[in-house]
Amino acid sequence: MWKKRKLQKKQEDYQVKDISLSELKKAIQEYSLQLPDGVPLGIIVNEDLSLDYKLLAPYLKGIPRKKYYMSKETYDIFEEQDYQQALDLDMIQKAVDDYIMQTDELPVISGDPYKKVSFHKLERLHLIPYRPEHPLYISNEEDLVTYKKPD
Repeated sequence: MWKKRKLQKKQEDYQVKDISLSELKKAIQEYSLQLPDGVPLGIIVNEDLSLDYKLLAPYLKGIPRKKYYMSKETYDIFEEQDYQQALDLDMIQKAVDDYIMQTDELPVISGDPYKKVSFHKLERLHLIPYRPEHPLYISNEEDLVTYKKPD
């Protein structure tokens, strides 16, 4: 009980300050290195995809003034104005995973060298409720969905 109060007091001592996206990424990386085996990085992501700053405050030496979001599926980080992109990425990643399980193939546009996600294929199996505004691609790493067009 005493430890919990002491921990809460320490967390309250952190000042709200401007923290850049690169500082946040570095803090998340440091935090992830101290996680015990088997504990996923996703524990820092709240239900609404916002980050749990209480867990990151010791690494940031403060609480970010801006709100950041993280995809639970790909661990990509987004600024507040890109919140919809975080939601879209999670939705499409889940749909791609389901599509692969059902069909044993990637839901990409036929013949596309960049492995652009075919929203049409996902819709045909009723895996997505809407089409995201931006194109998405499947990376070569573990079939993760990304906004970045491969080189």
